[in-house]
Amino acid sequence: MSERTNERLTVFKTYKLYVGGKFPRSESGRVYEVTDSKGNWLANAPQSSRKDARDAVVAARKAFGGWSGATAYNRGQILYRVAEMLEGRRDQFVREVGEAEGLGKSKAAAVVDATIDRWVWYAGWTDKIAQVVGGGNPVAGPYFNLSSPEPTGVVAVLAPQESSFLGLVSVLAPVIATGNTAVVIASENSPLPALSLGEVLATSDVPGGVVNVLSGRTAEIAAPLAAHQDVNAIDLAGADEVLAKELEIAAADNLKRVLRPQPVDDWSATPGIDRMTAFLETKTVWHPTGSLGASGSAY
Repeated sequence: MSERTNERLTVFKTYKLYVGGKFPRSESGRVYEVTDSKGNWLANAPQSSRKDARDAVVAARKAFGGWSGATAYNRGQILYRVAEMLEGRRDQFVREVGEAEGLGKSKAAAVVDATIDRWVWYAGWTDKIAQVVGGGNPVAGPYFNLSSPEPTGVVAVLAPQESSFLGLVSVLAPVIATGNTAVVIASENSPLPALSLGEVLATSDVPGGVVNVLSGRTAEIAAPLAAHQDVNAIDLAGADEVLAKELEIAAADNLKRVLRPQPVDDWSATPGIDRMTAFLETKTVWHPTGSLGASGSAY
């Protein structure tokens, strides 16, 4: 008798959206094929619909009060926890980024390491950005005049098309670090690292709805988000020139903040604070100091 080999079938991963802390399939039931840089099939990714986009906005709005009301220090702790979880799944992301962007293992590893470091970088900024962009203002009168930054609300983020993981985190992390909630459209051709990031966020103490990840046709999903009356701002990083113009026109209907696409030569370079301040409002408070008496004291 011939020996029987103990073979097993490979368990293929089913990628899903990440909306409201859960992992739904697209309500349309559609999927599309994702291939590597050589055209080899990798997976079927959910193709989000307009309904998925609206559901993501509802989830982001519901989560906004709790997330924006949390202390900046607590948000920093949670973002650092995301970096910890990414470190634990480093090998998975090295493989996915390598396949998505056609990189060798060493280059893909460098991209993943830079991405984890980027989370840590923004985690450190959560309780410092207020001191940089806020503070006391000199006024001609017996008043305290204090300015402090506040999050703008729900932000739609079009992730960069060419940088599926580092670019994604570079545009997402500053949005949530400052207290906003986000609806992210993953890279159309390379969505798998973004969808896997949703699994990390779900186990990293990030409240459900703070980040919502959609995959599919960027133009199809972005159009309803740009026109949505409950979306406060939109980052057009992943839009081409024609799409960006269309979305900017749609966004004007409810006076959304719009961050236009900006060429980025190296996503691993230190990003600065521009993407954090792009989605912050400034609140200024006046308070009387009291009349100066003969002693020179205000009280």
